[in-house]
Amino acid sequence: MRLTMIGTGYVGLVTGTCFAESGNDVTCVDVNAAKIEGLKRGQLPIYEPGLSELVVRNHQAGRLKFTTQLNEAVPNSQVVFIAVGTPQGDDGSADLSALWAVTDALAPLLNPKSIVVVKSTVPVGTNRRVYERLRELTGREIRICSNPEFLKEGCAIDDFTKPDRVVVGVLAEDVGEQMHELYRPFLRTENPFLAMGLESAEMTKYVANCMLATKISFINEMANLCEPVGADINEVRRGIGFDQRIGFQFLFPGVGYGGSCFPKDVRALMAVAENHGRKPEILRAVDEVNDRQKHVLFEKVKTYFKGDLKGKTFAIWGLAFKPRTDDIREAPSLVLIDHLLESGASIRVHDPVAMENVKAQHGDKLTYCDHHYDTLDGADAVCIVTEWQQFRTPDFDYMSHKLKQKVIFDGRNLYEPAAMKERGFFYSGIGIGEVPTEG
Repeated sequence: MRLTMIGTGYVGLVTGTCFAESGNDVTCVDVNAAKIEGLKRGQLPIYEPGLSELVVRNHQAGRLKFTTQLNEAVPNSQVVFIAVGTPQGDDGSADLSALWAVTDALAPLLNPKSIVVVKSTVPVGTNRRVYERLRELTGREIRICSNPEFLKEGCAIDDFTKPDRVVVGVLAEDVGEQMHELYRPFLRTENPFLAMGLESAEMTKYVANCMLATKISFINEMANLCEPVGADINEVRRGIGFDQRIGFQFLFPGVGYGGSCFPKDVRALMAVAENHGRKPEILRAVDEVNDRQKHVLFEKVKTYFKGDLKGKTFAIWGLAFKPRTDDIREAPSLVLIDHLLESGASIRVHDPVAMENVKAQHGDKLTYCDHHYDTLDGADAVCIVTEWQQFRTPDFDYMSHKLKQKVIFDGRNLYEPAAMKERGFFYSGIGIGEVPTEG
């Protein structure tokens, strides 16, 4: 099929590239000329494992094109995807200004037979409003589809090409059938294609993310309770995870969730509920618990050093909100960094891919290290914030040599407390209490 992808952010670029990889003719459109020129040269604006190779291969093969001009792509397209950002507004609701700008620009260019697919995460009712707006501007019926994305940063290629399910919201059955045909190459293992109403599809996206965020906040709150009562959250997690009604996914305690989806979507659904006269009490608690959780690691640091952090040096391992991405939006690391700087501490940081993004925010306030071991030089403690694979089995003897004090604050529970005690480290994780050094 001939496809247009409007917006080359995370969702648009991954979606457009994967569709091109399956043989479609895809044109990606963005108003950012520098980004488009970079993509033509194979320079990606985001880090996602495996994506760069796919972009270059499909661009060279002529299946993936990039332009700033809607009129070069839209008139001949069978399916036009809208994948522009919907950032959080000041009141917590989604900012749809980019979506409406694209909708108005599309109207005079749209082929009467084309399907307009809203891929952006939008509040319930938005797709119907897009449909009504386009019908008003064009004077004809519009083929509209809501197609929420369920991509996880760090493994988005697999998520797209091997989806748990594909969800579309439609007004007309034939639109659902055409979308099913488009997605058929990715559904060969009989994973479901779910066609439903527009509002149901929009709601599905929010409910899915809010449910996952709820599990994270729940296990974090339980972890915080485990410490004063003397329980080990890792043992508790195993105790409940084997219950098939609960499972293990998203039940790993830590320093809170971040990124572009969970925080924004929880608050956006809260705003939707309030606009409809409902009190989103669970969602509000999820958001509040997560906000508090981002401060837990600093509180542990401050308690250990008796509130005196001035002149101390701290190593931070991991800056991205999760591994395998350079995304630092609402990352817990930023909260810890701000607290430490306010307390007069020096900070040495390492992340495999996210350091440039942090440097753009904090400049020379931090020391940026090419290797995670380099952060340990003269450090009074190391704080682990992101669970990158290379942090899981470090050389603890070498760490002991480099660190000024053998102190680890582990926001991801990467190590076994008993083993850390044997190695002579003070070790403090999440929901497992503190392990003092021997003697």
